[in-house]
Amino acid sequence: MQNEPLALYIHWPFCLAKCPYCDFNSHVRDSIPQARFAKALRAELAHDAARLGRRKLTSIFFGGGTPSLMAPETVAALIEDATTLFDPAPNLEITLEANPTSVEAERLHQFRQAGVNRVSLGIQALNDRALSFLGREHSAAQARTALETARSLFPRLTFDLIYARPEQTITAWREELTTALQLADDHLSLYQLTIEPGTRFEALYRKGSFTLPDNDTAAALYDTTAELTQTHGMNAYEVSNYARPGSESQHNLTYWRYADYLGIGPGAHGRLSLGNTLTATRRHRAPEPWAERVEKTGTGQTSAEELAPHERAQEMLLMGLRVQEGINLHRFYTRTGLPLDNAVDQNVLAQALDEGYLTRTTDTLRATAEGRLRLEALLAALVL
Repeated sequence: MQNEPLALYIHWPFCLAKCPYCDFNSHVRDSIPQARFAKALRAELAHDAARLGRRKLTSIFFGGGTPSLMAPETVAALIEDATTLFDPAPNLEITLEANPTSVEAERLHQFRQAGVNRVSLGIQALNDRALSFLGREHSAAQARTALETARSLFPRLTFDLIYARPEQTITAWREELTTALQLADDHLSLYQLTIEPGTRFEALYRKGSFTLPDNDTAAALYDTTAELTQTHGMNAYEVSNYARPGSESQHNLTYWRYADYLGIGPGAHGRLSLGNTLTATRRHRAPEPWAERVEKTGTGQTSAEELAPHERAQEMLLMGLRVQEGINLHRFYTRTGLPLDNAVDQNVLAQALDEGYLTRTTDTLRATAEGRLRLEALLAALVL
């Protein structure tokens, strides 16, 4: 496994404001210590590259938080470091998440010059009332302007929308998504609103301040999403991600295919082949303590645990059945050390195959469209 290619995730933990639905590792500061965190990220990257060796680098993803709050020169320096320390693939995908506020949109030119070739815009909604409910800092007009700017600058573009919002009807979502598809380039991420523990929305939801669409309406919204994206030539290659053929997110496919990735920055996770083992790594979540660790030791890593075969199998099933292509069973065995039949409940597998939620060939296990609609419950029953 030591020859596995590598994807690189770089976490920038700072945001202008904390969105009420967000449970990501993001933090609001009166002023962002740009120089300190730039230095720490570069130091941690160098530290890990020294122990991993010259792996082939397939993608770089700047996530957050809000990476478009990073100084563009920091982005440029990290890209230069990564492509020097590792062997970049000829078609290296470099993605940066950005919000469409006017301040961040003005930086898009500089991020393109820094080497970013794919941008992911956090649009979330295309009307001001919904944006206000979601706690976003931009307007619908700013979103459209940012999209136009990004399309003129970057070879590849994606943006996020959140649906199944309170009181959202199928007709309203059809109109909003149709507009989004007219604005889109080659990729969209379309997420149903979920109530995550510890968020402000959780507290409001418990108080009854708002309600979400019932299960039947949510399923109908999902079906409408699949119908409209397909009509516009976008394939539902993952539960919440839609792309024209060849435009899938290569970085995210690394996660879903259970390949190697290095995560640096506060709270970042990784899965790394080291010799014949697969190691799960984690960094300190809080930004300042993470930076202190890096300054003292070269890394903010707090744990590195070798994953047992059954743990690998669980993770690979949970990730791999999210994608339309499914799981290659030969790779499943080489990656986990277990045959598929030793990692799943045989009775549940047989029932899921019989009811059309899964399909299996000699080479592949896949979730059908119906199966992906029920994936959370299916996986809970299937995976040992």
